[in-house]
Amino acid sequence: METVTDTAACAAQGRTTRPRADALRNRERIVSAAREMFVEFGPDVPLDEVARRAGVGNATLYRNFPDRAALTHEVVLAVTSRTTDRAEEAVAAESDPFAALSRFVHAAADERIGALCPMLTGGFDKDHPELLAERRRLEEAVEGLVERAMSAGRLRTDIAVGDVLVALSQLTRPLPGIACPDIDQFTHRHLQLFLDGLEAPARSELPGSAATLEVLRRGH
Repeated sequence: METVTDTAACAAQGRTTRPRADALRNRERIVSAAREMFVEFGPDVPLDEVARRAGVGNATLYRNFPDRAALTHEVVLAVTSRTTDRAEEAVAAESDPFAALSRFVHAAADERIGALCPMLTGGFDKDHPELLAERRRLEEAVEGLVERAMSAGRLRTDIAVGDVLVALSQLTRPLPGIACPDIDQFTHRHLQLFLDGLEAPARSELPGSAATLEVLRRGH
């Protein structure tokens, strides 16, 4: 039979193991600020600047993320997960498979997925199991978008899901230090030009072979 002491002990344990709401908000603010600053200035931005933008002290940042690799891991995980969510939302919102693919591509740009590329270098563990699982979830979601659009005759057949991911990465990759700070205003224009080139019937013959996920993984 549970005693009052046992109940109090369980309650105390719950209080010590469950993160407080303000602690979770601080962590989310740090990740959001890091994501913004990695896009603007690259992945080597000083962490005290990240803390300042997040509105927290350095001690709070390092309590959540003991080093740059830990923070980068969380940013990459968050961007990948949010981008997968955008793919699932596109399927739910659009009955036309090509419109769903287009909606996803533009939404992924807004998530700044291209900012992941310069982060995946240095001491960062890009093969961490947690990240690999989230990356597979994203690949499967995009693969589904591509297959549905192709099966409906709305997408040219000489491309593969890797072509979409490579182009999306390249067209949304930030350019730190350039003299045109408003370059992002052109991103959706260029993405639409890319999407127009994907639509069936194909208007040209593509050089080389389709970029499949297997080809991308071998390069990785």
